[in-house]
Amino acid sequence: MTEQIEIEFKNLLTETEFEHLLANFHISRDQFITQKNHYFDTPEFLLKDRACALRIREKDGRYEMTLKQPLPTGQGLLETNIELGSEEAQAILNGSPLPNSEIANKICLLGIEANHLSCFGTLTTARAEIPYEGGLLVFDKSTYFSITDYELEYETSHYEDGKRIFDNLLKKANIPPRKTDNKVKRFFTEMQRVKK
Repeated sequence: MTEQIEIEFKNLLTETEFEHLLANFHISRDQFITQKNHYFDTPEFLLKDRACALRIREKDGRYEMTLKQPLPTGQGLLETNIELGSEEAQAILNGSPLPNSEIANKICLLGIEANHLSCFGTLTTARAEIPYEGGLLVFDKSTYFSITDYELEYETSHYEDGKRIFDNLLKKANIPPRKTDNKVKRFFTEMQRVKK
């Protein structure tokens, strides 16, 4: 089990903006790695209501379960991660309860019964990453339901510096700042729209 603080800035892009940034940063198609995020919640969306998210990420044949919780400062998230074996991950995806773990304990502390969680679906992302200004610049093309979206993220260890660096990057690239929800929120918003 690992814990880390995630501070990231993100901006949705048009496909044209995305392609322009790839060219500017000399990102080639073979630098992209595909990952799948399998998202969980209760039928009443109790995790979402608490601004939390639970996923199993599938990447390069490995599986990692991550619980994201907001920090009290509002400037980032606390991520709790545990590695899962392939069979264990597939069992959870098929409806088996979460294993006893720090993640299950934290979900319980939120007042949520872990056995009420189920997988609502998958968001697939083609991702390329490069170091940038002391942080990590991330180029994401994600597909879920009938949506394909494009996103630029900047992961950093310092909120104020990271915001300044990311804002300057958008300005230099002539990309307007856009209110950008995280992937899990975009996924669930689209899921609810599709079900109407």
